[in-house]
Amino acid sequence: MAPRTIPSFTGTRPGGKTGLGGKGLGKGTALRRHRKVARDTIRGITKADIRRMARRGGVKRISSGIYDDVRTAMTDRLKAILKDCAIFLDHSDRK
Repeated sequence: MAPRTIPSFTGTRPGGKTGLGGKGLGKGTALRRHRKVARDTIRGITKADIRRMARRGGVKRISSGIYDDVRTAMTDRLKAILKDCAIFLDHSDRK
């Protein structure tokens, strides 16, 4: 029985394409033209998501003005949690 050989890595991806990186951002600035613009990601928490969380908490009716307040409260809470995480990380000397 012949020993099995392990195929070696040739430096190309399947299909024979060589890579310029995962996003296709290679050399030069012309390739970065269509990069996504960072937007307010808290808007990703939709009205339906907030209603779902409120239902889990036992709320029956929700005022229409509460959604922005909930988003700001969630942002503040997340900032506080991340601040605490950064303090723990600095204290433990991790990278």
